[in-house]
Amino acid sequence: MTKMRRKSSHGFTLIETIIAIVILAIAVPPLLLAVQSAHQDRVTPVQMSTARWLAVEKMEDVIADRNSAARGYDWVETSRYPEQASVPGFAGYGRTVEINETGPDLTSPGTGYKVVTVRVSWSDINGTPREYALTTVLAEY
Repeated sequence: MTKMRRKSSHGFTLIETIIAIVILAIAVPPLLLAVQSAHQDRVTPVQMSTARWLAVEKMEDVIADRNSAARGYDWVETSRYPEQASVPGFAGYGRTVEINETGPDLTSPGTGYKVVTVRVSWSDINGTPREYALTTVLAEY
């Protein structure tokens, strides 16, 4: 007498496959959104750091002109630093310099002090316009 052996199956049933697809359909989209958000959160600080560096670079130029024996305090004016719609070597970044002469309180008109503001603008990864501003005061001494 021989016993009939049941053949073991080595595969997935249809119900197991459907359950796996449903679980993946629920779990994967939030994971992809998390990856996208992490990417955006990583890119924004890099862009901000680049903007800060570009602002500091231009501010150093203005301060160097102020301290230059050939140029000096009176030479430092907004018209000497034209707007850069595109900073060479940094696509997508623009830069402006604004210089206003003020009195000792730095708000009312006067002479002896210049408030220098360098603004760097760009668009973030979502296309949102961003701006970084750096301000300092130069004195006539």
